[in-house]
Amino acid sequence: MPQSTDTRSTPMSARSPLGALLLAAACTAAFPAAPPADGPRVSKAVRALHEQLLTLDTHLDTPANLPLSGWQITRRHDVRRDGSQIDLPRMVEGGLDGGFWAIYTPQGPRTPAGERAARDAALERAVAIREMVAAHPQQFGLALTADDAARIAAQGKRIVFMSIENSYPLEADLSLLETFQKLGVRLAGPVHFANNELADSATDPKGPEWHGLSEKGRAFVAEANRLGIVIDASHASDAVLDQLIALSKTPVLLSHSGLKAVFDHPRNIDDGRLKQLAASGGVIQINFLSGYLIATPKIPERQAALEALGKRLRKAKPTLADREALIQARADIDKQWPLPRATFEDACAHLLHAIQVAGIDHVGIGADFDGGGGVTGFEDARDYPKITARLLQAGYSRDDIQKVWSGNVLRVLRAAEVQAAAALVQP
Repeated sequence: MPQSTDTRSTPMSARSPLGALLLAAACTAAFPAAPPADGPRVSKAVRALHEQLLTLDTHLDTPANLPLSGWQITRRHDVRRDGSQIDLPRMVEGGLDGGFWAIYTPQGPRTPAGERAARDAALERAVAIREMVAAHPQQFGLALTADDAARIAAQGKRIVFMSIENSYPLEADLSLLETFQKLGVRLAGPVHFANNELADSATDPKGPEWHGLSEKGRAFVAEANRLGIVIDASHASDAVLDQLIALSKTPVLLSHSGLKAVFDHPRNIDDGRLKQLAASGGVIQINFLSGYLIATPKIPERQAALEALGKRLRKAKPTLADREALIQARADIDKQWPLPRATFEDACAHLLHAIQVAGIDHVGIGADFDGGGGVTGFEDARDYPKITARLLQAGYSRDDIQKVWSGNVLRVLRAAEVQAAAALVQP
């Protein structure tokens, strides 16, 4: 299939791919007539406005698809067939200019061998992202500064910032953070589902180990500040977030999180901390992963079936056919043991609450597509204009919506750049 190109008239606008889908198993409107659960209608006028905005999603797990034999970023895929949600044709169709493409590494053994394997997997994923950009220079551009985003979008290309989800690959040698910075990383989170040598996770069943950051975790914060890397507090415990806000010389970002006031989940942030984040200049990016948006029951038989499926299909180098087989098997499990699924309006409840509490200058979008994100009415990249429509419907202006789509996160990135520049001239 020939490569897709951007025809818009206004151009400014070592997670296992199989495991990511298994992991995914795990709004009250402000005006009288609530919109439909699958989202508002996107009119031509709304679409035209959406195309004028610079749109960034701060958590794209799409790099997990790059190693899939038979999967190509420039070809249109079908979420119902292979589970993928981001590719170039659908980014164009959904008016998504780009975002932060994640180097994700699942937490493994905290041993020298485990840490070496994690390091190598993360480096391979970083190289895969760079190779994607290099292979399609007319379609993608690597962004290294906040100002690069507008420049790349003005060229009709998709923006590729790089991020690290889980700094387990760095825990044995924090000097690697500079290696990843030189490769292009501008956003990094210390921890994921389980505690590591840097910090406590919000979801480790063993509970806190460090009661926030470890000493090495504090050194991680200082090094990230020195290098101009924004610190990502998504997946971190509440104590870690408190300490990050206190220690970091630049504002903290939550790249894909939700609100405890809407749904009380350990991964979500309470209103008090949300206000502290905003007061420090930080930003929360709202995720669209169903299990973090609404309550879902635990079904042991379903979980056992998912774990068995994961073991059966686990491969070092999965293919597109493996992915399609997984989707079919998952559909069978969903049919036998169904779970309630969040809707677009459920996600908007988190988005609108965050704006109400933190203010329009401290909220953005990090849908977690290709990493478990997606709700009824917001299934893949084609649906991004619905967010613009919903914010207009809620009474927000064009300038407000531009802040949500990229203005806020780029401000945080610029602050990190200023801090790094200052560190260079300090004696």
